[in-house]
Parts: sequence; C-alpha cells; structure tokens
Amino acid sequence: MGIFSRLFTVGKAETNAAIDKLEDPIKMTEQGIRDLKKDLDKSLQALAEVKAMAIRSKRQLNESKSSAQTYEQKAMMLLQKAEKGELDANEADRLATEALSRKEDATSDANRAQEEVNRFDNNIAQLDNNVKKLKSTINRYENELKTLKARSRVSSASAKINKQLSGIDSSSTVGMLEKMKEKVDQQEAMAEAYGDIASESRSIDDEIDSVLGEKSVSASSSLEALKEKMKKK
Repeated sequence: MGIFSRLFTVGKAETNAAIDKLEDPIKMTEQGIRDLKKDLDKSLQALAEVKAMAIRSKRQLNESKSSAQTYEQKAMMLLQKAEKGELDANEADRLATEALSRKEDATSDANRAQEEVNRFDNNIAQLDNNVKKLKSTINRYENELKTLKARSRVSSASAKINKQLSGIDSSSTVGMLEKMKEKVDQQEAMAEAYGDIASESRSIDDEIDSVLGEKSVSASSSLEALKEKMKKK
C-alpha cells in the first residue's frame, strides 16, 4: 500500500471516529430537548401576544357595541323630544340621522372587532394545541433520555467487563500452567537424581553402619559375642 493510500485510510478512520463522537445519542437527545424548549418558549411568547391582541379586540368589540346602542338611544330620544314639541322636527331629524350614522360606524367597528376576535380565537386554539404537543414531546424525550442514560451506563459497564474478559487468553493461561507443571516435574526429577547420586557416593562404613542400624544390633550383644569367641581359643 502506498503512502498516500495509507494516509487516506488513516484520515478516513479519524473522520469516522469524529462522526461517531458527534453522533453521541445522549448528546443529540439533550440538544434536541434544548431546541424543543426554545421552540416552546417562542410558542408561549406568541400565544401570550395573540391572547393580548384578542383581549384588546374583545374590548373594542364591547366598546363598539355599547357605542352603537348609545347612538341608537340618542336618536330615539331626539325623535321623542320632537314629538313632545321640545325640539324642532327638522333639527331632531338631522341630529337623529347623525346619531344613526355614528351607530352604523360603531356597528361596522364591532363587526370588524368580532372578526378579529374569531380569528384570534382560532390562532389561540392552534397555538395552545402546539404548546401542548411541545410539552408532551419534551416530557416524552426527557423520559426517554433518562432511560437512554441508564442503558448507556449499563452497556458501558458491560463493555468494560467484556473487554476485561476478552483480554484473558485461556489458551495462553493453559500453556503457562503446563509450562509450570513441566518445570515442577523437572525440579522433582532433579531432586531424585541428586538423592541417587548421594546414595552411590556413600562409603562402605556408611553402608555397614546403615545395615547394623537396620538390624538393631546393640553394642552390648556384640561385646558378649566377642568374649565367647576368645574363650574358645
């Protein structure tokens, strides 16, 4: 393999190792949860803003409805004054017409406000649904992360144990025991050989003393035997 091929292989291996580190499932899950929480914060902020606009629209709706009713009542009161002779009929008609025109403007404002309220209510419902989904998703991911971390600790511990066990070469261990047994056998044989050599190197006196000792001949009995022999002469 050429030098460039070897460098390419090493570089590829380092790149794969870097990718493996980047693809740590725990870190990826934690980052995913952080991103979801950011999305949740944005959704909550948007929900609060839409609710605030809905509140203003409802307030405008109520004010416009109240204003329309007020202008209608004023127009009726003007006409009643004209009927009682308290106000010129033409003037009453003119003022009542203006009041009714204001009523129509207020009614138009109320209708627009009602449309805005309806639109905001729909937006609120959608945003609220999204917020609930995000909260549920975050809660599910956090629970899965706890399980993933627990599984990671167990698998890491198992990997360490398996690595230690895999490092134990049973064949080499048996070989070492056999060599030790052979060495002990050799040492025992050598001891026995030296014993045999020691026995062969004993003098004749050592052999006599050994035999006499085994026969249990006492010094007193040997002396008596010698005296008897002397008498016979």
